[in-house]
Amino acid sequence: MSAMSIEPLFRGPAPSPDSDYRTPPANIEAEQALLGAILVNNEAFYRVSDFLLPEHFFETIHARIFDIAGRLVRANKTATPITLKTFVEKEEPIGEITLPQYLARLAADATTVINAEDYGRTIYDLAMRRQLISIGEEMVNLAYDAPVDTTPGDQIELAEQRLFKVAETGKYGAGFLRFSDALKDAIDMASKAYQRDGHLSGISTGLADLDDLMGGLQPSDLIILAGRPAMGKTSLATNIAFHVAEHYQAQTLQDGRTETINGGIVGFFSLEMSAEQLATRIISEQAEVSSETIRRGKTTEAEFQRLVEVAGRLQQVPLFIDATGGLSIAQLAARARRLKRQKGLDFLVIDYLQLLQGSGKRSDNRVQEITEITTGLKALAKELSTPILALSQLSRQVESREDKRPQLADLRESGSIEQDADVVLFVYREEYYLKNKKPREGTPEFETWREEMERVAGLAEVIISKQRHGPTGTVNLAFQGEFTRFENLAHDSRMPVSFE
Repeated sequence: MSAMSIEPLFRGPAPSPDSDYRTPPANIEAEQALLGAILVNNEAFYRVSDFLLPEHFFETIHARIFDIAGRLVRANKTATPITLKTFVEKEEPIGEITLPQYLARLAADATTVINAEDYGRTIYDLAMRRQLISIGEEMVNLAYDAPVDTTPGDQIELAEQRLFKVAETGKYGAGFLRFSDALKDAIDMASKAYQRDGHLSGISTGLADLDDLMGGLQPSDLIILAGRPAMGKTSLATNIAFHVAEHYQAQTLQDGRTETINGGIVGFFSLEMSAEQLATRIISEQAEVSSETIRRGKTTEAEFQRLVEVAGRLQQVPLFIDATGGLSIAQLAARARRLKRQKGLDFLVIDYLQLLQGSGKRSDNRVQEITEITTGLKALAKELSTPILALSQLSRQVESREDKRPQLADLRESGSIEQDADVVLFVYREEYYLKNKKPREGTPEFETWREEMERVAGLAEVIISKQRHGPTGTVNLAFQGEFTRFENLAHDSRMPVSFE
């Protein structure tokens, strides 16, 4: 294609050859060619409207023309130099010609509409480059003249947040889809679900009855897992996280991107336990060697051999642990974005929610701070398109009831947690409470107690008290406290469910 005859617009005088001044990257000719194509054939607008916005144009007047033309086309009117003339007559002249004359020249020199999308993508890509330059300049200026209360860590988090936003928004949007295209996506989703473990639309937890009720871990969901101390909520979260990472499978697409087809890459924020303690739990579970035995160094030769074999197998598992304590929600989000950018991320676990901090310097109002944290976690789940499992404490009011099964009202600072969560799970083990009520041996009460203990020994309940897109109910699981492991029961143990 030959270059257009219209002289490109300039912002001020051109720099001299010896000058160090650099102009931002832009392609004025591409902008002119696209606008000319739109003015001649409005179909060209629809080829770029799903990803190109007025602010992506370098020249302000071009952004103005694109905006007006777009408004006319969307209103089912024709955008031509004549119809645009009414809206631009009062604009400043461009050199020696008026803007209506400029529109006429754009249309006269227009090329075929076939090239419109290529012009649009060129304009879009250059706009992304200018945005990167802007972020870099702002970071440099802030580093030179930083406010007193801004730390280098704060600046790094800000830069990562803005860069991640550019990385995500820097992808061409899909816009409206024909129903046939949406139908194809639905069939693709069903196909992936058929190939995935458990035939689920989400990521499998490894617990069949729980997967049946939840459909797996769904993208963009904030899942709250709560329970009183010693109920096993960290063990359950660890079991699920390891199962997801262990079953990770991916394929390379034609464009070079990697797509997860089973399991997933897992990020685990352990704000309470060290990475070593978390790893010990996982090794204990997989090797079936008691954590206590491992810690005290009382393993037999056979047990130690199993530990070595399991450790070798686990080295390839894509499970990444961050055991930094006292993280703020902003720091956690920045680290999660970094992990997704560098390694990939399909599932995120936070142990536990109340150990996170808000963005404020002081936590005078803890309820307000928890609200900021849960809102931030939900926003992060949507931003990363990743399920987030956040553990939470329960208030002590559970202990004062005869039936100690948790309820939504038992969540600490429950208002925001219950509101922002897509799913709320509770872990409950009756065995724990019954064990502490042991009567004196030889009494009738002791025999009754022993029968009850036999009934509930090794059992745990996962109570789904809220599920935004599915049923609520209770799932029974087997719990091996020695290995901190939750397992499926051999029989159908799911209790009746109810829909909200």
